Amino acid sequence: MDYLMMFETWIIVAIVLSLAEIIIPGGILLNLGIASVLVALGIKFAILDTWVMVLTVWFIVATFLLFFLNFFTNKFFGGKQSIDNTDEELDIFGKNVLVIDNIGPGTQKGRVEFQGTTWSALGDGSEIKSGSTAKIICKDNISLVVEKVAE
Repeated sequence: MDYLMMFETWIIVAIVLSLAEIIIPGGILLNLGIASVLVALGIKFAILDTWVMVLTVWFIVATFLLFFLNFFTNKFFGGKQSIDNTDEELDIFGKNVLVIDNIGPGTQKGRVEFQGTTWSALGDGSEIKSGSTAKIICKDNISLVVEKVAE
């Protein structure tokens, strides 16, 4: 374990980890490289005198840098993040559709044109004539439920 107590070992580890960051970006390897430099300085100035202390300090410093620098970079260099609507069905409600086949009266299904295709459609019980415009109020399984738009 004598090689763990050598200044040169930790400088080489720091260089290798820092260069590996170019190939595998993300900041983790750079943090490990910085921790290696700090451990090398601890050995150089005789602050760290056992291999157990060297490895313990390296793990603690690497963990601290990982969390601290991750927080710092996300806070100051984080990109714009937004979460759009992931429920696509919410986007269809309230849209106007063209009635292709008569809908109703009662529970008689018809067809409407929406998003470039035809859909099975149910009405509110009243009759909606072909050629008129209707508004989507909800979805029932694979059928759209529509109501007539007042003209």
